[in-house]
Amino acid sequence: MDDRKHNSIEPWGDWEYGTGRTKPPKSHSGMIAVLLILVILLCSVVSVLGVLNIRLFQKLSQREEAESAIAFAEETLETTAAPTEIAPEPVGDDVTMDLHTAPQAFDNIPQTGGLSLQEIYEKNIPSVVSVSCTLSAGSASGTGVILSSQGYIVTNAHVIDGAKYIRVLLTDGRELDASLVGTDAVSDLAVLRIQADGLTSAQFGDSDTLRVGDSVAAIGDPLGVDLRGTMTDGIVSAINRDVSINGRTMNLIQTNAALNSGNSGGPLINCFGQVVGINTMKISAFTDQAGVEGLGFAIPSTTVKEVVEQIIDYGYVPGRPTLGISAEALSRFYQHFYRLPAGLYISQVEAGGAAWNAGLQAGDILVSIDDVSLSGMDDLNRILCTHAVGDEVTLHIYRAGRGEGSVTVALTEARG
Repeated sequence: MDDRKHNSIEPWGDWEYGTGRTKPPKSHSGMIAVLLILVILLCSVVSVLGVLNIRLFQKLSQREEAESAIAFAEETLETTAAPTEIAPEPVGDDVTMDLHTAPQAFDNIPQTGGLSLQEIYEKNIPSVVSVSCTLSAGSASGTGVILSSQGYIVTNAHVIDGAKYIRVLLTDGRELDASLVGTDAVSDLAVLRIQADGLTSAQFGDSDTLRVGDSVAAIGDPLGVDLRGTMTDGIVSAINRDVSINGRTMNLIQTNAALNSGNSGGPLINCFGQVVGINTMKISAFTDQAGVEGLGFAIPSTTVKEVVEQIIDYGYVPGRPTLGISAEALSRFYQHFYRLPAGLYISQVEAGGAAWNAGLQAGDILVSIDDVSLSGMDDLNRILCTHAVGDEVTLHIYRAGRGEGSVTVALTEARG
């Protein structure tokens, strides 16, 4: 037998070490050296360019400075003379600063024949009261003016809106409970009454005689009772100023006398010590112009007289039309989330009112009046102001589960 057949090499097993290729691998050292040389050259080029840029920037800067210096020197030579050296003053003199006694303060009389500011304050401060209200959630405060020795006090309707209890603090320190005689949201006036003796009533003047530029003063409690009795002064900035608030147009006196939260319901006083207006607001109270100063408004005394006398006689101002509902604008979130129409969500219906008589319920959505869409209470008030008590209007209502429908109602009289 052939021995080579018996001694032939068998294939490698998985457990045996394989030598692999016997040809030596190629060397890459040359390529690496070339790459290093290229990197070094690139870095050198970048460094040289950086140095050249820096030198060029320096030369340009020096050139601009030289040109500006030359221009400045030429301008100086043409327009100014050589400066004169200022010699220092001699020192060593005995110089003292004397403080002389200030003259006694004198009364500031704003107009001929008028009272001084001090006299205006002394005359009116006994008639100014602080009004504090306890609400269902929190408290509110404002200012009031004593109308008569019988204890009647005028203030703003928004000061006592929603009040559960009302307290009045007099200048002499007495704090008394007050009862609500009546309110009128349209004119933003309310009348309170306290039981007390020795009250000093304010003297009211005719606001129709005011002129732009007349001196006025305001007394009240800016920012609360802690600053009660604060007096500010200014002028009448404008008269017969029509201001739209909550869909109603109010005819007001404009003044630059400083008014702040808490001054509401306080007096605006002329230079003769007469109350010619009831302060009601500043412009930032009903606009987005936060920080606006010198724009305050007061209700003219002629309006105050008309409204107050009716409130004392009837408890309200007759002839104000109303639907007899409490409502608020339906937000876009609720419109989209619950798939509801835009309008006013009715939260409360006054018993015996126009809406009550027509069968409206809390939870209904008032979409429009006489085909005029409603997006807020301003729209509703604006429409009602164009009607009289007894007028019929058509309401478009949405009610959950029943859809939309229309109903005709007769407007009733608002009772405050």
